[in-house]
Amino acid sequence: MKKYPMLKNILFAFILITSIMLIINCSGEESVEKNNIQDEKQNNSNQGVNMSNESSNLPFEMVDQNKSFTAVLNTNKGSMTFELFASESPVTVSNFVALSNAGFYDNVIFHRIIQGFMIQSGDPTGTGRGGPDYRFGDELTNTQPPLNRKYVRGTLAMANAGPNTNGSQFFIVHADAPLPPNYTIFGILSDGSDTLDAIASTPVTTGESGETSSPTEEIIIQSINVIED
Repeated sequence: MKKYPMLKNILFAFILITSIMLIINCSGEESVEKNNIQDEKQNNSNQGVNMSNESSNLPFEMVDQNKSFTAVLNTNKGSMTFELFASESPVTVSNFVALSNAGFYDNVIFHRIIQGFMIQSGDPTGTGRGGPDYRFGDELTNTQPPLNRKYVRGTLAMANAGPNTNGSQFFIVHADAPLPPNYTIFGILSDGSDTLDAIASTPVTTGESGETSSPTEEIIIQSINVIED
């Protein structure tokens, strides 16, 4: 049998180049792992300014932690109501309330949907790489004792691109998920479970990242109304 060392070398080079191109093309895209929720700003040229969680450094007004806040998220599939954890995650809730009241989330799509896992939104570009021009730190104390909050169905939490890179993207857990405590939990679904199911059951296709999570129809946040008690 003849051997073709040159052919083998060409084949090896082709495989190597293809692998490198795949890595390059996947940078900045959403994670393909179901155990990761990413706000893909880390490879975006407009990364935003990292802010500490000191109130004097934040570009939004802090809410009163002693008050109760409810958010009604209206979509073209129905509405969902969330109890916000202002006392547990005051910076995150303040950010969400400020963006909601400013209309930041109006007409923003759910760009990532994985039935049985979660639905993700909050990026005005719809790509998974957008957000405001700032970032703020994590608030993860409620995932520790004594509260020990888990990522159960209906949990409202921040997507991120690593530690302390929160912006505007968030996700809603569709079914209890064994996620690590890396994502700030700032609310829980109190009404609209049927809407959550309707959005999660939207047909999806494979996106640029190779993950089958891109909805085939637009699921739109029409508005978010925040109620303060």
